Amino acid sequence: MRKLTFSIGGVHPDDAKLSKDCTIEALPLPQTVYVSVAQHLGAPAVPTVAVGDKVKVGQVIAEPGGFISAFVHSPVSGTVKSIAPRADLAGKPVAHIEIAVEGDEWAEGIDLSDTLVTEIPTDKAATLEKIKQCGIVGLGGATFPTHVKLNPAPGSKAECLIINGAECEPYLTSDYRIMLERTKEIIVGAAIMQQVLGGCRCVIGIEENKPEAIKAMREALAQLPYDNIKVQPLKKRYPQGGEKQLIDAVMKRQVGSGGLPISVGAVVQNAATSLAVYEAVQKNKPLITNVLTVTGDCLPVEKQHNYLFRIGVPLSFIAEYAGGVPEGAAKIISGGPMMGRAISNMEATTVKGSSSILYLSEAATKRGPESNCIRCGRCADACPMGLEPFLLRRLTLAGDLEGLEANAMQDCIECGCCLYSCPAGIPLLDLLRQSKNQVLGAIRARAAAAKAAAEAAKKE
Repeated sequence: MRKLTFSIGGVHPDDAKLSKDCTIEALPLPQTVYVSVAQHLGAPAVPTVAVGDKVKVGQVIAEPGGFISAFVHSPVSGTVKSIAPRADLAGKPVAHIEIAVEGDEWAEGIDLSDTLVTEIPTDKAATLEKIKQCGIVGLGGATFPTHVKLNPAPGSKAECLIINGAECEPYLTSDYRIMLERTKEIIVGAAIMQQVLGGCRCVIGIEENKPEAIKAMREALAQLPYDNIKVQPLKKRYPQGGEKQLIDAVMKRQVGSGGLPISVGAVVQNAATSLAVYEAVQKNKPLITNVLTVTGDCLPVEKQHNYLFRIGVPLSFIAEYAGGVPEGAAKIISGGPMMGRAISNMEATTVKGSSSILYLSEAATKRGPESNCIRCGRCADACPMGLEPFLLRRLTLAGDLEGLEANAMQDCIECGCCLYSCPAGIPLLDLLRQSKNQVLGAIRARAAAAKAAAEAAKKE
């Protein structure tokens, strides 16, 4: 089968999948966990417990704070000690629920057996409600509430469900390991979402540098009773796992500026999300666990790991358990080296979407001296969104928000291809992230003003 890819831009960084052969290990529990109420896209969840309450594993401890929000569940059994602001990965204060760990007692009704359940529920509304109640969010990076994504607005129809198994970022291997170790569960989760979406076709996209995962998925599919699901090899090309890039590769359709995937008939879910959907619908297990890679170029092979973790565990606890921060680490990153963010606070805790603790040496992170733009156009050639980063940089330096919006600054996916390809060492990604936030802020302010004006007009 030919390998597909997206139509414009992209780069080819080294895989560096150093931890790909490390089987998933269950991380032990610390004495205390700190569970963020803001670990999904949208409004923070609202605590439903109080200091002194006893909780069990899987019990709801915070409920959605709006339409785009998600339930949060206790990852441990124990006593709620506090509900207070605590610094997150970026050092920002966010409300966390502190729980002292006392054993490991799970809430009633959660199936902890390894028995595979393959029968797909037919009640769409009940399935969506179960996914919502279990707090499932997208685990590919955006953490968008899954029940919302699986319920397109009236007039929209899903033609293709794409399961993202690309894991195109260097170093990261958590998705790869679950595709090998939880293969059938991922497929059942995909079949559940396929049924919820009305029986559209389903494509599981996996990059060619993961032949073992491609083989495992195909063999598992042959043993399961599902139709219209296939595995599609993808070319190794970053950012192949980007939502719009996957749609371009698989469906040969382009999502327009400001548009959503459903506008071209697509719904994209990560492989880890598919596993979480399986566990929610078939096992009644809420999203309190995920797999995180501990890796980096300054770690020896024996200290590379893929951990099954529970949310709320301090990163410092994981680092210590894995052998400590290596002496050669010049930077610690949450996520991959291209789109991840530097960790400013190792006392921050794991959230649903945590994917890695990445240790990089000075040689891997040091940028060369910045020089003047030579207008070579390499950044534009590399941009998978068809933007012109050199132009956006000039508009940013000029403070031209109107010009930035007119040139689609808001469509930047912050993939870092421009920075990676720039021979002048210009920190394009840093600059464009700032200007994108400013443009999105202006767009939101304009929308809020228009809404307020419309409401005022109704009252007159």
